[in-house]
Amino acid sequence: KERQSVLEATNIIDRFEKLSCALADEIEIIRFKKELNNKVKTRVDKNQKDYIMREQIKAMREELGEGPSEDDAEVYIKKMNNLVAPDYVKERLEKEIKRFKSVMGSPSESAVSRGYIETLLDLPWDKRSKDNNSLKRAEKILNRDHYGLEKVKERILEFLAVSFLNDEGQTPIICLVGPPGTGKTSIAKSVAEALEKEYVRISLGGVRDEAEIRGHRKTYIGAMPGRLVQGLKKCGTSNPLMLLDEIDKVGQDYKGDTSASILEVLDSEQNKNFVDHYGEIPVDLSDVMFICTANSTQGISKPLLDRMELIEVNSYTANEKLHIAKEHLLPKQLEKNGLTPKELEITKGALRELINSYTREAGVRLLERKIGELCRKVAKQYVEERKEKVFKLCERVSKYSNSEGEYTLAYSKDKESEPFENPPKITEKNIEKYLGKKKYRKDKINEIDEVGTVRGLAWTEAGGDTLTIETAVMPGKGELILTGNLGDVMKESARIAISYVRSVPEQTKAEDDFFSKHDIHIHVPEGAVPKDGPSAGITMATSVFSAVAKIPVSKTVAMTGELSLRGHVMPIGGLKEKLLAAKTAGVKKVLVPLENKSDVSEISEEITKGLEIVFVSMMDEVLKEALVKSKR
Repeated sequence: KERQSVLEATNIIDRFEKLSCALADEIEIIRFKKELNNKVKTRVDKNQKDYIMREQIKAMREELGEGPSEDDAEVYIKKMNNLVAPDYVKERLEKEIKRFKSVMGSPSESAVSRGYIETLLDLPWDKRSKDNNSLKRAEKILNRDHYGLEKVKERILEFLAVSFLNDEGQTPIICLVGPPGTGKTSIAKSVAEALEKEYVRISLGGVRDEAEIRGHRKTYIGAMPGRLVQGLKKCGTSNPLMLLDEIDKVGQDYKGDTSASILEVLDSEQNKNFVDHYGEIPVDLSDVMFICTANSTQGISKPLLDRMELIEVNSYTANEKLHIAKEHLLPKQLEKNGLTPKELEITKGALRELINSYTREAGVRLLERKIGELCRKVAKQYVEERKEKVFKLCERVSKYSNSEGEYTLAYSKDKESEPFENPPKITEKNIEKYLGKKKYRKDKINEIDEVGTVRGLAWTEAGGDTLTIETAVMPGKGELILTGNLGDVMKESARIAISYVRSVPEQTKAEDDFFSKHDIHIHVPEGAVPKDGPSAGITMATSVFSAVAKIPVSKTVAMTGELSLRGHVMPIGGLKEKLLAAKTAGVKKVLVPLENKSDVSEISEEITKGLEIVFVSMMDEVLKEALVKSKR
């Protein structure tokens, strides 16, 4: 009817009016439908949207010929059926997959279930790698990667021999204790390569949250398994080698004691059923070979220390550092800095000078940095010379040769075709040209025998060091003055030394009122360096005795040992480092507690050669050896 009325209108104006009205009605209907559709879309439930989208994806895949898509739940069920795992794991997975199906409409809950299911499916429940039990191969790899460290290598080979005879034996938990830079972490890598185990490194330095070890409850936002379970998931085998690095740096705060949570991990009787908070089901860690590293045992709790087998990685001697630098560090740094052995030669004398005058450490980390610095300076020198040479060559070839493209081309061709001219040779005479002035000087013995000056031996995290102790007696009111940034234990040693000297007036030949009319000042040089420990006891007592009795102390004698109030000399630690420091300083005779005799027998002849080691048990013996006999 509307169309007919338009056709019947013969007047153009009437026809336009009728057509305009009809179009206006249609526009209003369309606008109303659009508003209605928008309101309906906003009221559509999220679940219906997801359903529609999934149905559309299925339809598109069918049109593309990819076949019907499988739900994630069906994929998880297939993986679960193919999984080789204990029954309790499959039961937990089946229960969680059913829950996943029921919460598919809720993105937050389905994401939690999805992460949990995938974690359990990815864990290596029954996947084991076969260890290589070849002792010859292991010994070859250990000797290739590390110079010295005989005790460590021997212990690793012993473990290999035992595992070869007994596959079901308990895996040991080894803790390598030693100063920084001595190669503890690299030892673990070499052991993993020797055994053909997967290698996982877990750094514990500064970890204060217990959840880092045991994981978070999966109900929390962003929850994840602990580092141990993550390591197993990453390596894909149930018997990897896990390195727990810097175990003595583990912290503690209100979130829990992290070191206590490691107790179960490192207990071979308990870690068969380690329960992570995220997984909430037992995980077998008994097949994992744990190797821990620490700089010292002081930061490790006693229960945790009891679960580990300690192997000391001691300081390197100067000769060992020379071999390590020549055989390992120098080739590594040459390759890292793009040089070849023909392009840079560093003599043995230069390496010795580098070790003695530019580094002072127990390990070789700083030594490697200094070798790298030499390589970088030489590389810079080569590049500058080559650039100048190539630039002149380009100028001769063409007037356009200084453009960037041709310059680079000529430079690369020159690098490949022409060797370096006059490669530098670094010796002990010209090493200062590259590294500047010497940083350290050798500790040297005194030039003359002095009264009240005694050389002691100290242990630091950077290795051994010599420690000069000076005592001065002056008129006063009987006060004791201590300087040199001494710790509480060292201050107590000084008081014990004073008390001992006062208890033997027949030896010092001091008057009865000597100590009430004189002040005694004990000083340990390098006052900016904190010092503490009991091993300076006999050194302080000898210094005080020498100052009171006015008898010089032999300049070639050094000593270490704790002193009791009755004059007994008690044992100390860090003897290897201390003897090494004494030998470097030019000491001829070292006084060592008698109870440390067994420790001396284990020290290599390279260190003890040239040293006269005298074992003492009483302070009288110390004075007899240290004081100059002509005045005694």
